[in-house]
Amino acid sequence: MNAAPPLIQVTVNGEPRELPAGSSLADLVAACGVAPEALATAVNDEFVARDHRAQRPLAPGDAVFTFQPITGG
Repeated sequence: MNAAPPLIQVTVNGEPRELPAGSSLADLVAACGVAPEALATAVNDEFVARDHRAQRPLAPGDAVFTFQPITGG
């Protein structure tokens, strides 16, 4: 019998969410069902570039914010 992986709790845009331990920011973005290029991300008020999301592990209590990037000038 396989045990379910342990879960961690983070907040995403102020809402609590459980994820498997060891999840990265890229895993969370993929689970949101939104195209990764359509979102900008920050963890604990620190911007995380799209190409660094897979290397950014999430820890219990992390606060993740996703938002649409503003472009133009």
